Amino acid sequence: MSSISARTATTRQMGKRQPGGRESGLGRSLRPAGEGAGVELRNVVKYYSSQRALNGVNLSMAPGEFVALLGPSGCGKTTVLRALSGLESVSEGHIEIDGVDVVNTPVNRRDIGMVFQAYSLFPHMTVTQNVEFGLRMRRVDAASRRRRASEALDMVGLGTFGGRYAHQLSGGQQQRVALARALVTRPRVLLLDEPLSALDAKVRVQLRDEIRRIQTELGITTLFVTHDQEEALAVADRVAVMREGNIEQIGTPEDLYTRPATSFVATFIGLSNAIDAELVGNEVRVLNAALPLLGTGPASGAVTAYIRPEDVSFASSGLGATVVASSFLGSLRRTQVRLDSGELLFVQHDVQLRPASGERVFVALRGVPVAVDARQ
Repeated sequence: MSSISARTATTRQMGKRQPGGRESGLGRSLRPAGEGAGVELRNVVKYYSSQRALNGVNLSMAPGEFVALLGPSGCGKTTVLRALSGLESVSEGHIEIDGVDVVNTPVNRRDIGMVFQAYSLFPHMTVTQNVEFGLRMRRVDAASRRRRASEALDMVGLGTFGGRYAHQLSGGQQQRVALARALVTRPRVLLLDEPLSALDAKVRVQLRDEIRRIQTELGITTLFVTHDQEEALAVADRVAVMREGNIEQIGTPEDLYTRPATSFVATFIGLSNAIDAELVGNEVRVLNAALPLLGTGPASGAVTAYIRPEDVSFASSGLGATVVASSFLGSLRRTQVRLDSGELLFVQHDVQLRPASGERVFVALRGVPVAVDARQ
């Protein structure tokens, strides 16, 4: 059994009631796996005065699914999250949680936990008091509040920090407290609005992995808003790429990277070489090669082909080029070359190969299918 499966099974077991009606362990305060709610947005439109922020967004999330909304600033991803939470009203459309339309349901009755970029901890309260706050608003008795807050803090790795105040915590610790505060109310849907963007790189990676682990164990349906594609691809079951109030494409991280549906997705997800080409039927003629078309394309004619750097290699013969620059990226190296015909290409390759600036080389295309778009 994998470690994740083992942890999930353990969480389920801990959530079972013991003889005499008592509950044991983490299951006393946090939902066992598989109890997330299904979520559906249908034709959701949002206007700000005359500005249309959402253009009929459709999004379905299965119970327990982790979906990331990814896109540039101003594309509408935070508006989707705020509409789902109830913090923003919608101009048109329907939002359902477990099949119930909640468009007119207030925030505090949607069974949703929220974590934002700003930690928003109360500075005059201890960590425990911050985590208990939502339970206090729900009039949970004091003993249950303390127990559930303690268990939520244990889950985020801050079990011994309950007596501290916000100013005594690092940024990563404060964000963990915010996560515990969202989890302690037993939400069936968790909304995360760029919760890691204010953290340094190492802490950001650690906390994103913790969020994914906790979400997997508890089975909470989660919508994660980010502009960082690495975060989205690393943690989400599916990623929805947004642009100008629309979802351009939704799919698994692998689908988006290997089978982009539009030129925007091809250039926004990962790095692509955009090269002038010609489409003839299902054949893409580019850089003296004939490559199969990925998916469907426009009518035959002038197109732009999107070729991933890992689909270009150095060779003993082929397209003549000159090395422009080479960058060490840890587990790989990325080198930019200028073809004799003038095009610039990125080549992704093993770190042991270190081309020098100005060096003469040959490159070749690997022959994999490529995405295209009508040339503007």
